[in-house]
Amino acid sequence: MHFIVLGAGAIGCYVGGRLAAHGQAVTLVGRAHALQPIAAQGLRVTDLDGFDRTVPAAAMQLASTLAEAAPLGGSVVLLCVKSGATESAARELAAACAPGTAVVSLQNGVDNVARIAAQAPALRALAGMVPYNVVLRGAHVHRATAGQLQLQRDAATERIAPVFEAAGLATVLPPDIRAVQWGKLLLNLNNPVNALSDLPLRQQLLDRDYRRVFAALQSEALAVMARAGIQPAKVTAVAPKLLPHVLRLPNWLFTRLAQRMLQIDATARSSMWDDLEAGRVTEVDALCGAVVRLAAQQGMAAPLNARMCELLSGPRLRLSGMEMRRMAGV
Repeated sequence: MHFIVLGAGAIGCYVGGRLAAHGQAVTLVGRAHALQPIAAQGLRVTDLDGFDRTVPAAAMQLASTLAEAAPLGGSVVLLCVKSGATESAARELAAACAPGTAVVSLQNGVDNVARIAAQAPALRALAGMVPYNVVLRGAHVHRATAGQLQLQRDAATERIAPVFEAAGLATVLPPDIRAVQWGKLLLNLNNPVNALSDLPLRQQLLDRDYRRVFAALQSEALAVMARAGIQPAKVTAVAPKLLPHVLRLPNWLFTRLAQRMLQIDATARSSMWDDLEAGRVTEVDALCGAVVRLAAQQGMAAPLNARMCELLSGPRLRLSGMEMRRMAGV
């Protein structure tokens, strides 16, 4: 099976690297500055469980465009670009891939499959959910948290899942991927909080003021989902409706009840923090913006999530927990 990773960033390099380390044919498609260190050094793939393998550059194909990757009829595309680039990537896919090619979205947000289908209707667009935080530094990619990949159930993913499993990528095919995506979005609402805190994830989550902002964003999103008839799936040890309550707990109790949530490498940060540091457009519109749009469809407002969109679209801010609470009105 030939896997083409379109968007060789942190998630793409981790998934592609694990597959290549297992002997699968993998093509990484990305910008030259991202691929150059890999071409020179190979791709080192590690995780918090102790996996450590360097995949030689010669064991993968590196390409700057999808056309250069030369997708074949049986190729599987793993779409790992940022959500804001989904439409342009889908147009590239439509031009380069044979009808029926499976395109698995391993992106944040809930709208990417619809966007792919709108631009590339002849392709088989499938949803996925990546549960973990991954850090990419040069030619070293590291999975910093735990979890299982979840893929939309389909004949294509039923063939893909055993390959992922054999490569060390724990994978499940849930009955309702849409509910899983909304469950993951609830967790991703911490991304803007982390980005604005300018702190590693674990340190930020140990600050109760930041957690209160995170909890308020979740509570607002849960109210909107309830109005829309969406029941988010449980993607952590804590049920979605209980997450805001756990986050608001005093530190002495939170650290006891949320031990799994705090099993994060000390240096790990959100991808949104990475985007801010690099001066890139963030995915806040795919996360908080999705809540705001769903609220509007239901005749509601989502002012806290809208406020996060505003804070991430202006000048670079670094806010303490108390400052963030004040600015978000929490």
